[in-house]
Amino acid sequence: MNIVLFDDKEWENLRPLTLNKPVSELRMGILTFKERWEKLIEGNYSYFTQDYLSEKFELNVSDENLFINPSFFPNENLLSSIRDLKKSESIWFENQMIAGNFSLEEFEARNQSNQKIDLKEEVTYINHLWDLFTYNDKAIQFDFELITKGRKSQPVSSTNGVINPENIFLEEGAVVEFAVLNAKEGPIYVGKNAEIMEGSLVRGSLALCENAKLNLGAKIYPGTTIGPYCKVGGEVNNSILMGYSNKGHDGFLGNSILGEWCNLGADTNNSNLKNNYSEIKVWDYESKDYIDTRLQFCGLMMGDYAKSAINTQFNTGTVVGISANVFDAGFPPKFIPSFSWGGGKNSAKFDLEKSYEAAEKMMERRKKILTEKDKRIIEYIFQLTEY
Repeated sequence: MNIVLFDDKEWENLRPLTLNKPVSELRMGILTFKERWEKLIEGNYSYFTQDYLSEKFELNVSDENLFINPSFFPNENLLSSIRDLKKSESIWFENQMIAGNFSLEEFEARNQSNQKIDLKEEVTYINHLWDLFTYNDKAIQFDFELITKGRKSQPVSSTNGVINPENIFLEEGAVVEFAVLNAKEGPIYVGKNAEIMEGSLVRGSLALCENAKLNLGAKIYPGTTIGPYCKVGGEVNNSILMGYSNKGHDGFLGNSILGEWCNLGADTNNSNLKNNYSEIKVWDYESKDYIDTRLQFCGLMMGDYAKSAINTQFNTGTVVGISANVFDAGFPPKFIPSFSWGGGKNSAKFDLEKSYEAAEKMMERRKKILTEKDKRIIEYIFQLTEY
């Protein structure tokens, strides 16, 4: 069956992380949203997303398709309801469609559907940037059970100090020596060819994905995801690095999210708690104003290809757009637009061709290519970004 992961209003709320990708390509827990659904429901997957993204993230439909909003996190009851959907039926939660068995024409007219099933139970709904790290511990635990059920971990070396070894899973090629692994409160997952270097202190839940590395002496707290090919050092708490990003040196990252191809310079730190302990506001792309998260702890949200210089100090609730370069002296503003060259209030706009060049050089190190489709997406965002 054709399964279409569709973007709804959540795509706007999850910018800048979604500026150059659909919601389904975001990572929370061990897996991306798409990877999780692929393991739960078999089918041929495609995307219904923004027009300017559709060249790279294509839509494939037939007369009958299962449309799923990936912003709703699966549970057993929801999965059962989705699998049981008959043609032209759909499942809704508080005026938001979760899933529907539709033709493309029926999907586009879904608000007029008269075969709606209202979901009565509460469901985990990712509708804001901060929801990603708020629910990350829950997602790691869900994915850990999904991925490891019925499988046997590679042995954990006797050089390590281990608490609750049954809650630790090492994939083939994973290397962990002379580390402390405490999985009492949450699982620790170490992906294929990933490495935890000597002296690291880890308290689960942790997802260390394929080919990712914890550098010497890293200190990792619960609810943390380190995506594929990321390198991480220093102190990290309840944060997500989507993939291919580096925080290789000392410095604190807490209650934060980094997109792909980001780099934090040595001793970059973020604040995740205000001095007066009040709730934190963050920049909202839709209203072009700051909105209340109702959270006491909220750190840095950074889009793809963005970078910070050494000793950068980010305030609570800072939002950084894609391809921004933050190096100006002092505390940067709490909102740094895409392509900022410097990160200050009067910063220039980064040259488009040079932004391609910087991305290409970083990607070459991981044997990846910035495609022409990628460049057209970046150019579209560049043209929309006001200075």
